[in-house]
Amino acid sequence: MKIEFVREIGAPADTVWQVITDFSSYSQWNPFVTACSCDLTVGAPIAMTVRLGEQVRDQVEFVSEVVPGELFEYRMKPVGWLLYSYRQHEVCAVNDTTTRYRSIFELNGWISPLVGMMLGKALQNGFEGMTDSLVSRAESMVKLSTLGQEVSDDDI
Repeated sequence: MKIEFVREIGAPADTVWQVITDFSSYSQWNPFVTACSCDLTVGAPIAMTVRLGEQVRDQVEFVSEVVPGELFEYRMKPVGWLLYSYRQHEVCAVNDTTTRYRSIFELNGWISPLVGMMLGKALQNGFEGMTDSLVSRAESMVKLSTLGQEVSDDDI
């Protein structure tokens, strides 16, 4: 099972990266991962509270790749060939004010079709909600920053 979303965000890449990696603020904007803690170091755990439809569950996965400002990836501890996954956040500047964000989740292994049948819709909705909320959060930060700059300019 693969879930992928690509969005153009009206915010600089560093702002989008800041939102993705400000784990302690997830509860303020993220409807899917409602709590998160992580050290952006390969091999480090990422501890999350995830809302899957009506279910809320805690889970720990592990950082597998970090390219600062561009890519953050983590993976579940595989259950042999039965079940394994990865999750990527990819950030790419289109220009100074626009970013292309790519969200990927892939679940593989012998029992992945069963897990997909049981949780697929909730995962799809969760990742889509997180992606859309990331867009809103980053664009709101730009608007607030612009408003603050306008106020400063008016005061001069």
